[in-house]
Amino acid sequence: MFASIYLPNFYLQAAMRHQRELQAKPAALIEEQDKKPVLIQLNEAAEKAGIRKGMTPSQALARSLKVIIKARAHTQEKSIQQLLLHFAFTLSSFVEATAPGVCTIQFTDNRDLKAKVSRIIEQLAECEIAAQAGIAPTPDASFLAAHLARPVLEIDDAKEFLVPLPIETLALSQDRQSGI
Repeated sequence: MFASIYLPNFYLQAAMRHQRELQAKPAALIEEQDKKPVLIQLNEAAEKAGIRKGMTPSQALARSLKVIIKARAHTQEKSIQQLLLHFAFTLSSFVEATAPGVCTIQFTDNRDLKAKVSRIIEQLAECEIAAQAGIAPTPDASFLAAHLARPVLEIDDAKEFLVPLPIETLALSQDRQSGI
C-alpha cells in the first residue's frame, strides 16, 4: 500500500504560515522574480471574491480591495518540505519527495494505516501546516485520493475509486502536482 501526503496550496501556505489572522481573508501568491508577476496560487476566500490564477495583482485588487498579495517565501517552503519529509519518514523508510508539498510513502506493514497517517496529519496541523492524505494500492491512486481527502481517505480498490471520477479531477491533480 501507498500513502500520499498533500499540502494544498503549498506555496501560499508557506508564505502565510504563522499568520493565522490572515487565513480567512482572501489571499493570493505571486512569484516576485517574474517580469510581470501574476497570481500563481490563491485561497478559497480569494476564489469566492472572483479572483483567478493568472491575474495581475492590480486585477485581483480590482475584484477585492481586501485581497492580500504575498510573495513566495522560498526559505519557508524548504522548511515545510523538510517537516513533511521528517514526518513521512516516521511511517516508513520508503519515502519519495514527489513534488513540492507532496510526498509518497510505501508501506511494508499495512496494519492501521489510516490511524498512522491521521496521526501525521494531526502533527502537521500542530505545526500550522494544513495537510490531507490518500491511502491506496498504487502511488497514483493514493495521490488522487489525497486531493479528495478530508483529511484522510483510504481506498482498497483503485479501479473502483477511479471509474466514477470526472476527467477534470485528473487534470486538476496534474495542475496541483506541478505546484501551481
